[in-house]
Amino acid sequence: MSSLELRKVIKHYPSGGETVRAVDGVSLSVHPGELVALYGPSGSGKTTLLELAAGLLAPDTGSVHFGGREISRLPPGDSAIYRRRDVGLVFQAFHLISGASALDNAAVKLLADGMTLRKAREQARPWLERVGLGARFDHTPARLSMGERQRIAIARALVNEPRLLLTDEPTGNLDSKRSREILALLRDICEEREIPGLLVTHDPQAISFTSRVFTLRDGRLREGLDAELALAHSL
Repeated sequence: MSSLELRKVIKHYPSGGETVRAVDGVSLSVHPGELVALYGPSGSGKTTLLELAAGLLAPDTGSVHFGGREISRLPPGDSAIYRRRDVGLVFQAFHLISGASALDNAAVKLLADGMTLRKAREQARPWLERVGLGARFDHTPARLSMGERQRIAIARALVNEPRLLLTDEPTGNLDSKRSREILALLRDICEEREIPGLLVTHDPQAISFTSRVFTLRDGRLREGLDAELALAHSL
């Protein structure tokens, strides 16, 4: 089993003559079987950190490791294969195919990896059922609510039975009951499959479903929930 390792990672951006320190010397280990929550205000660098872990961005300095490989230095083709085969990635934007059914949207990663349509649909069905969309297989995104679209994106992330789970606000469009169900599912997947999971979230319910909590502010990471955020979540 593999851990996700970020080692002294720095990612800065120029903006209006200034430098935005999105990720500023972050080191973090996420171990097999645990789901780790990452909190922080908007613009704190949470999504950048997730994209670095996914190999979508390369750090300015430092490194990202998973499965015995330095993800941050993979060639583009190998990086795409890493995301397709090893990673369950949930974006804030759903990136669903508008004219495709829920079932085919959930199966798209398998199809991209060369699986037949029939087999990909068979593998996607139980995941749609597990997120509560067993009666929506044939519905296109236009016929579904925002919360249902989000659950398709979560099923799509899990359909390849990933070795690493990276999720960006996976409960952002869900009601409290469905949020608890999805958080429990993500926690259970990490525990059952003994894989590491990193959860970027503003959802205060997430704390009780995660192994550890970190706060990212101004690109700097520290363990625990920031007192200001804790107060905001209690209101």
